[in-house]
Amino acid sequence: MTTVAVTGAYGKAGRAVVADLLEHGYEVLASDLAGPAGDQNDLGTGLVLADLTDFGQALEAMAGADVVVHLGNIPAPGRATAPETLNRNTAMNHNVFLAAARLGMRRVVWASSETTLGLPFDTPPRYAPVDEAHFPVPTSTYALSKVLGEEAARHVSEWSGIPFLGLRLSNIHTVEDYAAVPGYWDDPASRRWNLWGYVDVRDVAQAFRLGVEATTTGSQNVIVAAADTIMTTPSRELLEREFPGVPLTREIGELETLLAIDAARELIGYDPQHSWRDHVG
Repeated sequence: MTTVAVTGAYGKAGRAVVADLLEHGYEVLASDLAGPAGDQNDLGTGLVLADLTDFGQALEAMAGADVVVHLGNIPAPGRATAPETLNRNTAMNHNVFLAAARLGMRRVVWASSETTLGLPFDTPPRYAPVDEAHFPVPTSTYALSKVLGEEAARHVSEWSGIPFLGLRLSNIHTVEDYAAVPGYWDDPASRRWNLWGYVDVRDVAQAFRLGVEATTTGSQNVIVAAADTIMTTPSRELLEREFPGVPLTREIGELETLLAIDAARELIGYDPQHSWRDHVG
């Protein structure tokens, strides 16, 4: 049985990832900075409290695992001061990556971010759909922490021979979050910041599990988003209205995402199964 260490296990994505891994027969070593320690939680497995900015705690939280799924970061801009976000996220990422190398793990799958691609798009993207080549364009210390994480992952992978996979996650939604979606439709500008992208938390869990199971080499990074936008207006019309002059590099479906997921489909077999359209009448 493969044992997966999951950091940030008590967060929105972490809980879904842990549940999906357990459902598919993996043993999980869950850790987080906060949450109910031990078995007094709803994870289905014990939770170890660990501050990943401390290398020793990161090493201990991961010991005994074959693979690490690393989600333990300040999860978005504005949750802490800009310097603290950069410093803490960079320390956590570096400690987890170096601990994985020290422990000789088989794989590292970790949460990078769509923000590395230029979000929020106050300055229009160069083209759409935005893909992995639209990088690096960090506009916040949060995004910069992810860009630095991707560079660190590349080097630690080269040193250790461990495959690293960074998932550039879009804006994560749960089923409960979809109640707010109709409020976006009359104001497309309110969601232009990430090209009207989102991803269902269950598809995030799928992507991390597929990353654990994939055969890849080196350090690679792919966008993980839903297959559609969060809007009812056609994607081409949204782009022309809010970002006039930004070229489409290929034909797109009527409601297709403008955050390209082709690379994730090809590399790990990612196939988003969930949409807000299944939950909003």
